Amino acid sequence: MVILGGRLSLVGILLLLGIGWGSTQSLGKLAVSSGHQHFGLIFWQLVIGAVLLGAVNGLRRRSFAITAAGLRFALVIALIGTLIPNSTFYMSVAHLPGGVMSILISTIPLLSFPLALLLGMDRFSARRLLGLCFGLVGVALIALPQSSLPSPEMVAWLPVAMIGPLFYALEGNIVAKWGTAGLDAVQAMFWASLVGAAMALPLTLLSGHWINPLPPYGVPELALIASSCVHALVYAAYVWLAARAGAVFAAQTAYFVTGSGVLWAMLLLGERFSGWVWAALAVMLVGLFLVQPRQRPQPAVA
Repeated sequence: MVILGGRLSLVGILLLLGIGWGSTQSLGKLAVSSGHQHFGLIFWQLVIGAVLLGAVNGLRRRSFAITAAGLRFALVIALIGTLIPNSTFYMSVAHLPGGVMSILISTIPLLSFPLALLLGMDRFSARRLLGLCFGLVGVALIALPQSSLPSPEMVAWLPVAMIGPLFYALEGNIVAKWGTAGLDAVQAMFWASLVGAAMALPLTLLSGHWINPLPPYGVPELALIASSCVHALVYAAYVWLAARAGAVFAAQTAYFVTGSGVLWAMLLLGERFSGWVWAALAVMLVGLFLVQPRQRPQPAVA
């Protein structure tokens, strides 16, 4: 019963992570609704994340010290895990439905497979290759039919929207191959957020994307704050869950992120989707099932 209870607790955490992460697509859509531009949004997202994770790290009484290797790691993660993918996310979410963005985010584990092969971290698997093909079919179901998107002009933004998942997949493989330079999940995300904010500030000022942080706050500003807090906390919790229950178990959150993201878009944005989009969601979920690595035996959770 103790083992079963522990396993159910981990499943509950997995569900909460998926629901929380799924909301960030719709919150991002709300954040750009008043015309806020990507560099300004990214800067404040990173500042909020650094403050929140710094507070968590302080409450844990963990060190804020960082080595040269840790600083290099934070720089790489800030670039490929935040600045590039978040820029393309905010640009594309301004033009694409939030539910479609949630479906596209499910391509992260699909894209991770070929990247892992290129990095020599995985072996070829016909089953997982088939899963990747299902994922590509899912994207095609959104891009090709005339009635899948509200406007045909939106199709041009699909390649931009796919840049984010590609870089997130690259980030995951880099962390898996070379580690986090001795930093735990909270420390790694704190330093990546801090370094990323320092990189984003001049880009924000030079591009004219500055967002006034003073109140009053409207829906876009509140959505940015909520999205930043959720993203920082769920990402750190995801890394903890992967260490606790295994990367394969933690990867199942992709199902909940995709499904809840579509539901959040219907709830928060009032979006409704054509049959083609629902078919794309179903095909993507099949692809996710096929591409997941097989579960290795895990120690019993007490």
